[in-house]
Amino acid sequence: MTELAHRLRLRRRRPLIPTAWRQPLALIGAAIAVVWILVAVFAPLIAPADPLAQTFVPSQGPSFQHLFGTDELGRDVLSRVIYGARVSLPIAFLLVTMSAIIGGTIGAVSGFFRGVTDGALMRSTDLVFAFPPIILAMVVAAVLGRGLRNAALAIVIVSWPAYARVMRGLVLTVGESEYVQSARLLGTPARRALVRDVLPNVAGPIVVLAMLDLATAILLLSGLSFLGLGAQPPQAEWGSMVADGTQYFQWWWMGTFPGLAIFTAVLAFNFLGDSLRDVLDPKTAWRPHETQE
Repeated sequence: MTELAHRLRLRRRRPLIPTAWRQPLALIGAAIAVVWILVAVFAPLIAPADPLAQTFVPSQGPSFQHLFGTDELGRDVLSRVIYGARVSLPIAFLLVTMSAIIGGTIGAVSGFFRGVTDGALMRSTDLVFAFPPIILAMVVAAVLGRGLRNAALAIVIVSWPAYARVMRGLVLTVGESEYVQSARLLGTPARRALVRDVLPNVAGPIVVLAMLDLATAILLLSGLSFLGLGAQPPQAEWGSMVADGTQYFQWWWMGTFPGLAIFTAVLAFNFLGDSLRDVLDPKTAWRPHETQE
C-alpha cells in the first residue's frame, strides 16, 4: 500500500510539460522555429520593402534605413531574407511530408508482407541509398530542369528511402509482438492489422525522423538553389541569395544574412528533433522520474 501511494504521489507531481521540452536546447529551438514560422506567415506585414523592387542605392551596407543592407541591384536584403522564409520553410514541410508518406508506405508494406515484396522494395531502396543524397539530387534536378518544383521533386526522390528503412525495421519488430499475432490468428485481415495495430505503434520514431529531416530538406533545397538548380532570379530564396553573395565578397552582408537564416532554421529543427526523440523514447522519458525515486 505504501509503494502504491508513493507511485501515485510521483504521478501527481509529474509536470504537465515533459522534462525534455524544458531543456535549454529545446526552448531555444522552439523559440527560433516559432519566430521563423511567424516571419513566413506575416512576411507582407513585416518586410520593410518589396523584395523585388530595385528602388534603393545598390550595395549599401547595413544601416538604420536598411538593417541588412542592399544588394547589387538595390533590393532590400532584409525584405528578401524575410520573403525567403516563405519559400524555404513551406517547401521543406511539404518535402518531408511527401517523403514520410512515400517511404513510410513502402517500408510498412515491405516489413509486414515480407517475402518477394520485401526483397523487391528493399532492393529499390538500396539502389537509391547507393548514391550520396546531394549528388543524386543534383543529377535529378539537372535532368528535370532548373526550378523550385523540380528541385523539390529531386529532394523527395533522395529522401524517402530513409523512412522506408526505419519503417520496415519498426514494422518487423512490432509485427512479431503478441497482440499483432493474436489479431492475425483471430482472423483480422492483414491490411486492417497493419493500419490498426502496427502503424500507431511505430509513428513516434517516424515523427522524430521527420523533424530532423526538416533541417536536411532546408539544407538540400538551399544547396540546389546555391548551385543554380533551384530557385531562379529574381525570386528571393536563401540559397540563391548566398550564391549571389559569393560573387561580391567585398559586400559581405549580401551572403552573410541569408546564410545566418539557413543556419538558425537548421539549428532550430535539429534541437527540436533531439528533444522530440527524448519525449517519445520510453527509455529516456522516465529517466528524470527514476532519479526522483
